[in-house]
Amino acid sequence: MTKTDKKLDNNLRQSLTTICEQEKDNIAGFAWLTHSANYSALANSLRITCVFTSNAELTEAKQRGQTQGLVQIISCKLQSLLQAQGIKAKALDKCIRFDSEENCEREHGGNWAKRLN
Repeated sequence: MTKTDKKLDNNLRQSLTTICEQEKDNIAGFAWLTHSANYSALANSLRITCVFTSNAELTEAKQRGQTQGLVQIISCKLQSLLQAQGIKAKALDKCIRFDSEENCEREHGGNWAKRLN
């Protein structure tokens, strides 16, 4: 990873952490989020995973429109961050997905590293 990539990754992490901390207080069941990317092809490889504690809480957040709100907040922040780096990214909302601790436990024995790869 180049020095520029490390700086961008750090900025991404800080921005996402801020969003996560704010939204955990606003959305019941929202637990954490993470990102992954291939920095040599960032616009096409960036993936954000937002994790809820249970499927029921995720379903309720979707019904209330809270997941869409989270997508909008993350997309806007990513867009400004990437533009500042001269990176053109389209449809950032497509890189955001939702999951639950419940699903990971059932399907991957709680191993998030395995689940995210």
